[in-house]
Amino acid sequence: MKEIYILYISIEGNTQSFLDRLCRYSNQQNAINSDKPLVKLREITDQTDFEDEQEKFFAFVPTYLDGGNGIDSGVKELMTNSLGEYIAFHNNSRLCIGIVGSGNMNFNEQYCLTARRYSKKFDAPVIDDYELRGTSADIERIYNNMAGIIKEQ
Repeated sequence: MKEIYILYISIEGNTQSFLDRLCRYSNQQNAINSDKPLVKLREITDQTDFEDEQEKFFAFVPTYLDGGNGIDSGVKELMTNSLGEYIAFHNNSRLCIGIVGSGNMNFNEQYCLTARRYSKKFDAPVIDDYELRGTSADIERIYNNMAGIIKEQ
């Protein structure tokens, strides 16, 4: 059985909360049908030692910006840099098969901007997004999206 391997960073707990619920959902799905993949998580922090990843992964990244509007007046990533640096380490980016972004829709064009920037930088598609801590519908949709991608690999 294939796993859904996720690298992520969680600054204020929203991403961690979403992924905890995603893991519970994957466990439920796997209990019903053992062909359904389980989720395996790896949190990346400023203290994480860089290493060469060995399996394909999805990256979950929130958006935190400091200054600029992220479109025409510049952008400065804030607090999520360690995940980007980890993915950029050696050949890790070649194993990234999708990015999931999160953010606050109140920020309009900046919503999930970091995910879009990672997509460009690492040549990996943004496969989905969710707002803040996400909803149950987001969890089901994103799990099914990732499971479909894993199945095709």
